Amino acid sequence: MSITLVAAQLDQSLVGERVPLDQIPVIDFGPFLKGGPAERKAVARKIAEACRNIGFFYLTGHGIPSGMVEGVFAEAKRFFAQPSETKQKIAIEKSACHRGYFALGGENLDPEKQREAGDFKEGLKIGRDLSPDHPLVKAGTPLHGPNQWPDNLPGWKDVMQGYYDALVKLGREIMHAFALALELPETHFDRWLTGPMATLGPLHYPPQQGRITAQRIGAGAHTDFGCLTILAQDSVGGLQVHNSAGHWIDAPYVPESFVVNIGDMMERWTNGVFNSTQHRVINASGRDRYSLPFFFDPVFEADLTCLETCQGPGNPAKYPPTTGGQYLLDRIDATFDYHRDKEGHRDKDRKT
Repeated sequence: MSITLVAAQLDQSLVGERVPLDQIPVIDFGPFLKGGPAERKAVARKIAEACRNIGFFYLTGHGIPSGMVEGVFAEAKRFFAQPSETKQKIAIEKSACHRGYFALGGENLDPEKQREAGDFKEGLKIGRDLSPDHPLVKAGTPLHGPNQWPDNLPGWKDVMQGYYDALVKLGREIMHAFALALELPETHFDRWLTGPMATLGPLHYPPQQGRITAQRIGAGAHTDFGCLTILAQDSVGGLQVHNSAGHWIDAPYVPESFVVNIGDMMERWTNGVFNSTQHRVINASGRDRYSLPFFFDPVFEADLTCLETCQGPGNPAKYPPTTGGQYLLDRIDATFDYHRDKEGHRDKDRKT
């Protein structure tokens, strides 16, 4: 039986401007990874400019083999192609630490506009895989524990874990560049990165048909919760960024690059010097879209107090004190109904 796809019709508010690529700069990270102090500082200056102006940049020369990225995309597609009941065997609701599969609408990144519908995407959460007897898990540290791995896809876990480990290493190097960009010692953030709360989140955006409005899109307009995001996207397109001029611009696919963006934690740390920028995903291509966001966040107890180089007599700290872990919990509760409900039950149990 053949299926006829109806062309999508975008509401005018969802049309991104076609602009020159250099509005989202492309930065070669190779000189930072391989060069001396002068080369590293020069790359850090380019990153600083991007983070101050738009909060997004393309990263090339990052050292992650293209074959590795392609392999992860292939495994993600293999998982998402399974029947719903198979994917639900590792449903995120079954996890005590926010790991596993969520179906269409399971995440709602723009609840004010999307109301009850949620994002038109399905995804996975893969984090730091800790056994039940790990000290952090035994202590009941939120968001720490074992992953839920599919048991019917040979080799799947090894591919995902290998990519996860490689991106943790890259994330630490980007944080070194951020430190230099902020006129801090290169290792300033290392104390908060000993066991980072990093999450690999493969996503699948089915094609949308008919009229598309902001009430239901692939990923509602949002800022990322954490420190930084390293995104591998496919050639289908759909990512849009809200630039400093107040316009939505397309962030098209650039071969062998990652899209890197600032998250809320880094904006808080830098007192708004680095911008956590709104973005969204609209899949009007008529094809399936896949992406591999990697969220690189500090340890749970990381102190997000404003950095000394980002405040002064005429520029006091704008954000109240919090920790990395608490901020993540607050934002997850706002976007995942199941997690908010679960935390509410836990709070009630603690009071009774």
